[in-house]
Amino acid sequence: MIRTVIIEDEKPASRKLERMLSNFTDIEVVAKIESVEEGVGWFTENEHPQLIFSDIVLGDGLSFDIFEKIPTKGFIIYTTAFDQYTLKAFKLNSIDYLLKPILEEDLSGAVEKFKSFIPADNTTGSQDIKQLIKKEKSTLSRVLVKIGYNLKIVQTEEISCFFSENKIVYLQTQERTYPSDFTLDELEDILEDKKFFRVNRQFIVNSDFIKNIHTSPYYKVDLTFQPEDEITVSRDRVKDFKDWLVS
Repeated sequence: MIRTVIIEDEKPASRKLERMLSNFTDIEVVAKIESVEEGVGWFTENEHPQLIFSDIVLGDGLSFDIFEKIPTKGFIIYTTAFDQYTLKAFKLNSIDYLLKPILEEDLSGAVEKFKSFIPADNTTGSQDIKQLIKKEKSTLSRVLVKIGYNLKIVQTEEISCFFSENKIVYLQTQERTYPSDFTLDELEDILEDKKFFRVNRQFIVNSDFIKNIHTSPYYKVDLTFQPEDEITVSRDRVKDFKDWLVS
């Protein structure tokens, strides 16, 4: 059985996740933790589980505080409604990052990803985990955007590009342009390399939405529903851009 811990300060959300995990016959939830203080105590006194589902924002702090105080000996799947913590989550033994509300198919995909990391002898140390995770880069699949007082989940596959304007990074979909909480540097680290490429200091483009590429006098890209007529590829990025197109 896969020993699993849930860290979540909202009881309804904790119960719902436990019910969803009950559909996996090989997963056993051994503890449910509601605060940073409780988490530090539990991980100090108990054998670490193989898998941890953890919300990020808890009543007395961030769950990151737990794992920064106690060496993490399990794989972490973060579950939260706040995507501004994505980059840090990926640096703390995280193999996936699920935005609430959690979908069954996303949870199944995260569990399968976890299972792909389990060694044959079923034993890993903290350093081993970090090396295993480095072999497969976690990527951002959904972005949470704010529209007035409402939140909307946007799948990255629906985004033609990310661009910066007046120190704010926006994402472009067929529907409209949305502001995000990321920087372009952060997005470069967490977007899927085969799909997204940073063509210059201002734009990251999605290959699925490239309509035309003009090679004279400069490399310029036309995208579907893009925010401006053409996007110029920086001269120092042209070779990498051409390699990316055929990778």
